Amino acid sequence: MGAVALTQSRLLGCDFSSSPTARKNIVLAWGAWRDKRLVLENMQACDSLLAFEEALHTPGPWVGGFDLPFGLPRELITQLNWPSQWKPCIDHFASLTREHIRQTFKSFCDARPAGGKFAHRATDLPAGSSPSMKWVNPPVAYMLHAGLPLMLQAGLDFPGLHSGDKQRVALEAYPGWLARKLIGSRSYKSDDKAKQTAERLIARKDILQGLVSGQVGVTLYLRPAQHDAVVADASGDKLDAVLCMVQAAVAHQCREQGDMRYGLPKDMDTLEGWITGV
Repeated sequence: MGAVALTQSRLLGCDFSSSPTARKNIVLAWGAWRDKRLVLENMQACDSLLAFEEALHTPGPWVGGFDLPFGLPRELITQLNWPSQWKPCIDHFASLTREHIRQTFKSFCDARPAGGKFAHRATDLPAGSSPSMKWVNPPVAYMLHAGLPLMLQAGLDFPGLHSGDKQRVALEAYPGWLARKLIGSRSYKSDDKAKQTAERLIARKDILQGLVSGQVGVTLYLRPAQHDAVVADASGDKLDAVLCMVQAAVAHQCREQGDMRYGLPKDMDTLEGWITGV
């Protein structure tokens, strides 16, 4: 089946964790179109990778924005002599242990000059995102390692990268990029309780106000209790999931306007992937 009408498809935003627990969940935001508005339906917490995997099998049609990298830098892959096609490369990466990944990437970085230790994807600079090979602060390489194989096994469709179930579409999202469009460089979240300040609370409110007023091409609707719950989450996980859902919605609008690639650049590197909207 092909893509479905704007009014029919659900939207999903995923704030991912490579090691989810009862305390630090993977957070999913589910939404739907109602009268041309994106309505937040519910938030779903996954306290394990198994729970996340089960959620991926939620029947479509839906389009999801996932906050984890969908690829590694071509420069890194070429130097390591790993497969130069996306699916074989991801399969090879998934077969490695985290310790092997850490040692391999550390050796790569150690051989490079200060200020240029990491290789970057083409999408990283315009998105302001961390290099997808980072294994600490944040460990996005481990997020790729934990999440992407499960998404492939679930049979999702990755536009421009790998064909799957067209009723369950996965796009790489980055909430920090969209947040900066709304509030600039202000910080809006922290897992450190000592840094969960009033200023960050106000920043979260300002981000939501920007989404509700339609400043990013989609008008978001939340019930008052949902708004309060998202704002109250000082870790920002709930807000990040909502931001990813909004990115998925913008991409879905592109598809409705005839763009089979959901707004992804026609010349994107199909080994590295690309962050939707950037």
